[in-house]
Amino acid sequence: MMSTQFYKLKIKDVKKETSDTVSITFDVPNELREKFSFTSGQYLTLKAMIDGEDVRRAYSLSTAPYENEWKVAIKKVENGTFSTYAQHLKKGDELEVMAPTGNFTANSTTPKNYVLFAAGSGITPIISIAKYLVNANDSNKVTLFYGNKSERETIYKLELDELAKNYSHINIVYIYSRQDFDNTLLKGRIDSAKIEALYNEYLANEEVNEVYVCGPEEMIFAVKNFFASKGVDDKHIHFELFNTSNSKKEEAEIDESEEITSHVTVIIDDEEFEFDLSSKGKNILQAAQDEDADVPFSCKGGVCCTCKAKVLEGKAKMDLNYSLDPEEVEEGFILTCQAHPLTKKLVVSFDEY
Repeated sequence: MMSTQFYKLKIKDVKKETSDTVSITFDVPNELREKFSFTSGQYLTLKAMIDGEDVRRAYSLSTAPYENEWKVAIKKVENGTFSTYAQHLKKGDELEVMAPTGNFTANSTTPKNYVLFAAGSGITPIISIAKYLVNANDSNKVTLFYGNKSERETIYKLELDELAKNYSHINIVYIYSRQDFDNTLLKGRIDSAKIEALYNEYLANEEVNEVYVCGPEEMIFAVKNFFASKGVDDKHIHFELFNTSNSKKEEAEIDESEEITSHVTVIIDDEEFEFDLSSKGKNILQAAQDEDADVPFSCKGGVCCTCKAKVLEGKAKMDLNYSLDPEEVEEGFILTCQAHPLTKKLVVSFDEY
């Protein structure tokens, strides 16, 4: 069962990483460290009251478990309520934080050849995974391709260089889109043509076992499609989206042409909330919130899994799903921020995990 509880944590350190990004390290007291144990690639959901609004956002941990630290990087985005607020946080401030969760994780049991791609703030889960992989097994080979506007705007540049210095089995390749230098291969954006060129230069004679990618949607699917064309199975190509263009829709498995009214029961912390909901109306998360259910959420865009719940009775359909594995969907899990009822009775539980 996933804990949906928030805990007040003090900020241990705030560091300016680039002109628009700060890293925030939390002081997790000893009594909470077991609850806040994590796997590399997972994220924290942060909560704050900003101008009277309950604002929650998910930010990936950029540390590895062996470092015994909880650090996230927050890049300011245009009109971003939380990311703007975060730029003014300081040591000693408190934030409400949910324990780590997320499916974008790595597990190194046997030596493998790992290829990692990141762009911009997409480095945050990727650096955590890279640290874990090189520390877990000296026989792992890790190649990281990291795209940014310039060296100056590269989040965690010094930390990544130190990682490469300390571990000979990781190769970090920086690609810059707005920095002048002679090597044309390392200049530009990471698009389909660039991915192929990088592969030919660095990976052509190697067997790639696992691929991890985080960044813009266009880059993610370019990487995914390229390595699939090279014979890497989909289950070995892992990706994390921070946002989406909402261009991908799930295919319905049953006829949705007729609008129905479903009697929905939402279970959270052993408490039940009941309401009627149109199959073409609000999503289940929003409807539950309207009934004053304190259901967990973060992105509300189908790209994290904070609002994950399990269908115990009936059927539901998601508009978008970028975070649940096929096996989880098969088991009945849904992203409630994207789900609508398809049957006249629907029972959904946040207490199943």
